[in-house]
Amino acid sequence: MHPATTFEDLNLNSSLQKALNEMDFVYPTTIQRNVFPVAMSGKDVLGIAQTGTGKTFAYLLPVLRQWKFSKERFPQILILVPTRELVLQVVDEIKKLGKYLNIVTVGAFGGVNIRPQMDEVNLGLDILVATPGRLIDLAMSGVLKLKSIKKLVIDEVDEMLNLGFRAQLNTIFDLLPERRQNLLFSATLTPEVEELIQKHFRNPEKIEAARTGTPLENIQQSVYEIPNFNTKINLLEWLLQHDKKMNRVLVFTATKKLADDVFERLEKRMGGRAGVIHSNKSQNNRFNTVKQFDEGSMRVLVATDLVARGLDITEVSHVVNFDMPETAESYIHRIGRTGRADRRGIAINFVTPAEKDRQTAVEELMQYSIPVNELPREVEISSELTQDELPVINMKTIQLKLPKHGQGFHEKKEKNKKVNIKVTRKEAMRKKYGKPITRGRKGFDK
Repeated sequence: MHPATTFEDLNLNSSLQKALNEMDFVYPTTIQRNVFPVAMSGKDVLGIAQTGTGKTFAYLLPVLRQWKFSKERFPQILILVPTRELVLQVVDEIKKLGKYLNIVTVGAFGGVNIRPQMDEVNLGLDILVATPGRLIDLAMSGVLKLKSIKKLVIDEVDEMLNLGFRAQLNTIFDLLPERRQNLLFSATLTPEVEELIQKHFRNPEKIEAARTGTPLENIQQSVYEIPNFNTKINLLEWLLQHDKKMNRVLVFTATKKLADDVFERLEKRMGGRAGVIHSNKSQNNRFNTVKQFDEGSMRVLVATDLVARGLDITEVSHVVNFDMPETAESYIHRIGRTGRADRRGIAINFVTPAEKDRQTAVEELMQYSIPVNELPREVEISSELTQDELPVINMKTIQLKLPKHGQGFHEKKEKNKKVNIKVTRKEAMRKKYGKPITRGRKGFDK
């Protein structure tokens, strides 16, 4: 059942409403519906919402609604995001939503030549979407001034702090005008986020789409208890072979190496229908891989948390946690990739004994016990361990003391060896003259 409020009930202009109609968007999500009036009032906003709740439109709708044309060539709106993928996603959403607005948007991110981005900024713009590091690069070059910023949006602020952008954010705050409206969005409210709010913002109104840690109702979760990596691979291959509903599967791994290992094993059987993305892959490779997965020509995408944070992939049928995440909050973010836009989703978790504590932390956060599935009989339970799974034998290292001499040291000749032997004068005289020598005692014994 849809909520009674439609986008037409919001105070939108005709340009925004027309764009929404063309996208067949009728009903705002909870976060969109609740953020809009607060943001329109000019108050600072803190939105707590997981992926899939529509938070990008939650801040774009009021920001674009209040935007006014200006001859000023520097941006009025600054949107900060943690990854280059998220920059491109937000820029794309602005283009869709602002289709009938005469608005100029530029995306800026690192890892590519800065010169084309400098040229775009120099031509003038209304909205800048950027990662923190590249924003500072542009500002320090002199091509970008932040004096005209009226609205600051920070999306995925918790992830931004997790990635170590605290120092860059403090630098950016120093460059911004004090009079501005701030809109912050985060999947979790961590102590670091609260500290940032207290230091730089004016009592933002907190708007929560769903209580942090609440499992989404339209996502079916389950656990398989598995002994090791190779058995995980066997189960994943079996599930893909026997469950045809797994048509768009996002597989999360703990590290880049594991992502590559899983991909290599799957690729042998899937013949081009599996892909992998992580930060070691080139930007073009990542974009093309995600595009193929989103279009459906690729069935499985293996990814790490860092890269997947900025993805906006529609209709993910299954999320497979090949490795349980280190933090319980990351689990909520992962499974939020499926079951979006009122669709049903499925989250499958592979848990080894070493990962049991992580599962417990997730269940405590959600206040929900994830059902355990029995391992199918057809799945081979491997006894072969990977190098990382082999037990570590701690052997005591004995440090040998080497001689202090250099490599040129050699044994002395026998005649040059010094032997400290005490010799009396009488013995020395006897050795020299063959008899003991007396002093001043001639004829004494006669």
